[in-house]
Amino acid sequence: MTYLIQLTTAFLFALASTLPVRAQESFKSTVCNPDGTVTFFYRNDKATEVMVDVQFAGRKPMTRDPQTGLWTATLGPAAPDMYPYCFIADGVSVMDPLNPQYFPNEGFKNSLLEIPANSGTLPHDIKDVPHGTVEYIHYYSETLKATNNAVVYLPPRYRRNRDQHYPVFYLISGTTDTEEVYYKVGRMNYILDNLLAEGAAKEMIIVLPYGNPTKLLPPGELFNQSLQPSLQFGGDPFSKDVVNDLMPYVESHYRTINDPDHRAIGGFSRGGNQGLSIGLSNLDKFSYLCSYSSFTSTTIPDVYDNAETTNSKIHLFWLGVGTDDFLYGNARDYMAFLDQKGIRSVKEFTSDKFGHTWMNAKFFLEKTMRLLFNEDASEAAMKAGKPAPAATGQEPQFTPGVMARMFPKPVISPEYAKDAVTFRFKAEKAKQVSLKTEFSDEPVPMTRGEEGIWSVTLNDHVLDTFEYYFIVDDTPVADPNNMYLSPCKGFKPSYTNSPFAPFSFASMGNIKHGAVSYNLSRQTAMYRSPSSQRPQAVIRLVPAEGMTLESWFKVGCANAIVDKLTDMGKCKPVLIVSAAESSQNRRANPDMKVETLKAADYKTWQERSDALMQLLLSL
Repeated sequence: MTYLIQLTTAFLFALASTLPVRAQESFKSTVCNPDGTVTFFYRNDKATEVMVDVQFAGRKPMTRDPQTGLWTATLGPAAPDMYPYCFIADGVSVMDPLNPQYFPNEGFKNSLLEIPANSGTLPHDIKDVPHGTVEYIHYYSETLKATNNAVVYLPPRYRRNRDQHYPVFYLISGTTDTEEVYYKVGRMNYILDNLLAEGAAKEMIIVLPYGNPTKLLPPGELFNQSLQPSLQFGGDPFSKDVVNDLMPYVESHYRTINDPDHRAIGGFSRGGNQGLSIGLSNLDKFSYLCSYSSFTSTTIPDVYDNAETTNSKIHLFWLGVGTDDFLYGNARDYMAFLDQKGIRSVKEFTSDKFGHTWMNAKFFLEKTMRLLFNEDASEAAMKAGKPAPAATGQEPQFTPGVMARMFPKPVISPEYAKDAVTFRFKAEKAKQVSLKTEFSDEPVPMTRGEEGIWSVTLNDHVLDTFEYYFIVDDTPVADPNNMYLSPCKGFKPSYTNSPFAPFSFASMGNIKHGAVSYNLSRQTAMYRSPSSQRPQAVIRLVPAEGMTLESWFKVGCANAIVDKLTDMGKCKPVLIVSAAESSQNRRANPDMKVETLKAADYKTWQERSDALMQLLLSL
């Protein structure tokens, strides 16, 4: 069992980067005004046209103030909530370089705006209540023949009540989302923390799987990766991985109650489809099913035509969607189908949260958390369930054609080979695009190809992990097609994660892994190696100025290095603590050997990783 510590904080953003940013800007990029409007500020001295794109207002032009040089726009008013946004400089989407909060995603890169409530609180607010622990885990998947990853939430009393076992909720994010989104955008941990403090929910473990695991595989291995997200689920690699690999891992590493009465599954958008498909196909394992802004197949065997049996197995069948959601027609049709088949369900509708959005996803999640693993409350909700609204014939339908428009053919970047890596960026109107990496002093020019796609191939540092970004007509931009974003407080570059690299999780095979957890009240991150033996040394990893607690692990591969060396028998059991130099606070035996590595002493992440490896080998 891995070592866990208490997480009592706001997002894991305390960051840094060795790449471009204005040192100290003297303005805030977003200002929430008393009337509910928001004023946006953005500095780009080279741009000729700038817009801001925010979910509550759409894409709106900004005006440049001749005195300050700042681009500005005031939009709204908008209801208190969290909204994704970005700036668009001369047609190129740019994250807010001053905002530490961002939206993890395989594709688009957005920052997060949080509009607080003028009075009262919101379900996702970070309150002064006991907080649970969030861990990042890796596990070997026999389905994938590779290592997969997930995020696990443990309730506040998990570490203290060592004899208590807990129900588990498998919660899946949407298309192109990573496993982090229900944490960093959906705030599932803070919503549940608040409900537990009120006595309004049952204690539970929440597991956030990665819904698109074949994207983690090396090119050409095991599965032909489709470039389009799939509408059909069941029997696919993700479903098999959840049931056959992730669930056994969770149940062997955490104190869980392993029966259908104590398992729930659900999700948002594609994750709702995946969750319903897995749950309905495995009613011997799940009795709580939740769909947020989604629907699923109507041909799952032995489910819909056996209503009495199906109803007897399901404590809660909860379906929510916005009437302004582009999936509303499909979701309503699925609800009506269940009614026709005599299968009970709870139905919830919204009309004020901008349709297919994470505002709805959070709202629906808070509603269902009050019911999960509470048979009396769930039964009362099911008995009160109403029929689906009648069809008008005007409901939008999500068809393959709609999906093709929403998910056009992607640009593959980076594209890895064992001896090369190719970077691509689509900018049809750009005059010049170049690639900047942390190991090169000068940007590398890129060449414009068909459809306005610029590219460059590198043959050096191919297996290294390094930060990089594009310079598009003087504007620094993270790679919009790379899900690996360096978690920096200011400008966030992308970073490489070659599946062929020696310490890549994708290439590790079936080995044991440690877990990383965070304690932001003390501003520390902690990792314990997978060995069951007592740690024999503490390694303190000090981030450089601007780096977060995540940086040494996500970009520096610290946990991957220890996992691999431990499996090879070359590393003693260790405890790794990452924190600012001024706030190091290790909770370990004072007789234990302590070593320190400072990120600021090295130029690149590869140098830092190499230094850590040499230190581990010398212990």
